[in-house]
Amino acid sequence: MSKNILIIGASSGIGEATAQNLINKGFNVYTASRNEAKVSAIKHFTWDAQNADNSVFSELPDTLDGLVYCPGTINLKPFQRLSQDDFKNDFQINVLGAVSVIQAVLPKLKKSSSASVVLYSTVAVKIGMGFHASVAASKGAIEGLTRSLAAELAPNKIRVNCIAPSLTETPLAKNLLSSDEKKEASNKRHPIGRFGQASDIANMTSFLLSDEGSWMTGQILNIDGGMSSVKMM
Repeated sequence: MSKNILIIGASSGIGEATAQNLINKGFNVYTASRNEAKVSAIKHFTWDAQNADNSVFSELPDTLDGLVYCPGTINLKPFQRLSQDDFKNDFQINVLGAVSVIQAVLPKLKKSSSASVVLYSTVAVKIGMGFHASVAASKGAIEGLTRSLAAELAPNKIRVNCIAPSLTETPLAKNLLSSDEKKEASNKRHPIGRFGQASDIANMTSFLLSDEGSWMTGQILNIDGGMSSVKMM
């Protein structure tokens, strides 16, 4: 029987790439986002992390085998220019939105014999980058949430893992890769010689949702072209 997977934020970028990847592999994919998803999911729900209405998920199947939470922010400013509202907005989208969805669908995940939750962080949590204070603070909370939920939900056979990418070419990051010069500079910053593509993250996400990843939980996976762990001479 095909697995039932809910992807939050599947209208573009990593979420869209992951949804298409899973559909191609025969998963039953359900999508939710503010904008209509372009992929041919079984059903799309209109959902906004800043004004979450989780009642829409009552139409999901009774059993859910996977949840992927993709909404995120790239709010890069000098620390002194970051307002309280900046921090609150990033935390709402990155953390509270994820918490809200997980709580809403947890009864459905518990009915699966092997469910998987995939969240996203950023390389900036591990290595520290200037102008990333707000997004790194909220994504750091996601890493803590990942480990805590992995421990709490393990008895229910629910795995919880987190992917921490470096800069990936998506609509969210378009301003950081808006010219050939910026792209080349980003390539040079990554030991592997290139910035990320949505497919790089989608492939790992699909692995974590599949039976092949069934012995992994509580992990923060740095899919970042070597940025967090390799220093070139």
